[in-house]
Amino acid sequence: MVNAPIVVHRPSRTGGRRVTAYDHILGLAHDDHDLIEFLRRAGLPDAETLIDDPQMIEWRGGRAHVYEAA
Repeated sequence: MVNAPIVVHRPSRTGGRRVTAYDHILGLAHDDHDLIEFLRRAGLPDAETLIDDPQMIEWRGGRAHVYEAA
């Protein structure tokens, strides 16, 4: 099984989720808008459609689209 190239990590204790692409940190997302912006800056203009694509994005340690503190 091939891992998705983008990972949205578990929510932090203070809120937000670290986002990585190919093991490079893109930033700390506090909502889907932040995540989409990080993906656009990484060169993915169709980011809105990618955030629910399991072949592109793996949501770890919590439900997708939930950014509140763990």
